[in-house]
Amino acid sequence: MRFFLVFLLFICATLSAQETEQFNKFENDSSIVVQERDTTHSPKKAALYSLIPGGGQIYNHLAMPKGKKKAFWKVPIIYAGLGATGFFAIQNHITQRNLKAEYLFRSEFDTPNLQEYSQYDDQGILTLFEDTRRSRDLMIFAFIAVFGLNVLDAHVEAHFVNFDISKDLSLNLKPRMHDFKTPGLSLSLNFR
Repeated sequence: MRFFLVFLLFICATLSAQETEQFNKFENDSSIVVQERDTTHSPKKAALYSLIPGGGQIYNHLAMPKGKKKAFWKVPIIYAGLGATGFFAIQNHITQRNLKAEYLFRSEFDTPNLQEYSQYDDQGILTLFEDTRRSRDLMIFAFIAVFGLNVLDAHVEAHFVNFDISKDLSLNLKPRMHDFKTPGLSLSLNFR
């Protein structure tokens, strides 16, 4: 786990230290080099930044033009989803360990150990153990799903950062003759 965190911090530091891609243009075969910054918004960068939950959403929010900024509100939802699934996975794991210890104690001493499980017999403890293990595994998969949706959302939204949504969209439907014999309809969508 420590290795993963160190690796993640290294990747983030590397990404933030790098400048955007620069292109060199030579003018009239002279030694003067003009550098221009790449101003395109990268979905790949958004996906990489979202390895830190919410990073890709913030990257997309900062790149959106004024008036269309709307990506930051997803960050609390992402952290709530990760926190809730992580919390329930940990709680189910702790309960599973307690049930296992209770079952092992009962099999050795033939008497209940913990007061909260005294009303269950051995088969009931095993059933609770299996249910808790299943719930823990489900929460782990839910945690991975929320994290994956975080990355997917940042990547998809990065494609729509510069998408023009104009109020002057018009759809026209006109009659038209095909091959001077067949009547039909012409459908045209105009962007203004």
